[in-house]
Amino acid sequence: MSRILLLYASVEGQTQLIADRMAHVLREKGHSVELLPADADPAQLDPAAYDGVIVGASIHYGHHPASLRALVRNLHGTICARPNAFFSVSMSAGGPRPKPAAAQRYIDKFVRKTGWRPQLVASIAGAVKYSLYGPIKRRVMIVFIGLGGGETDTSRDYEYTDWDAVVRFAGEFAQLLKPAQ
Repeated sequence: MSRILLLYASVEGQTQLIADRMAHVLREKGHSVELLPADADPAQLDPAAYDGVIVGASIHYGHHPASLRALVRNLHGTICARPNAFFSVSMSAGGPRPKPAAAQRYIDKFVRKTGWRPQLVASIAGAVKYSLYGPIKRRVMIVFIGLGGGETDTSRDYEYTDWDAVVRFAGEFAQLLKPAQ
C-alpha cells in the first residue's frame, strides 16, 4: 500500500469532485490517500511523507492559481523525487466545442512557470456552475460559454467532466507506484 498526497485547487468545486473520485479509485486499489486543498496549512504539505503526489487545478481566466504555481515551485524537488502527476481542469478540455490545443497550452504554461515536468498529465473537462457565480461572473460566463456554443440557460449547471477518463487517470497513476515489498 502506498501513501498518496492529492493536492487540489478548486474554485467552484468541480476540481475537488474530480480529486475525490481519483482518491476513491486509488483507495479501492488499496492505497492510502490524503486529499488536501492546495491552500491547506503548509505544515500538512510535506510531500516527502508520501510515496506519490498528484496535483490538480482548474483554469480560470486562462490561468491556474498563482498560489498553486508558487507551491509547486517550492516543493518541486520533493514532488519530483517520487511518482507524480498533474491534472488540469478546464472548459477547453471538453464541452460543447472542446479546444484541446488551448487546454494543452494552459498545461504547458503551468509547467514552464513551475519548472515541474510531471510524469503523468491529464486535461479534464470541468463544469459550468451558473448557480455558484455572482452576477458579474455569470454575465462573463454567459458570453464566454455562448461564444463557445455552450448552454447559456443560467437556471441550471452543466457538467462536462468525463468520469471514465478520471478513473483511467487514477489507474494510470497507480501503475507508477512501486509495488509493496
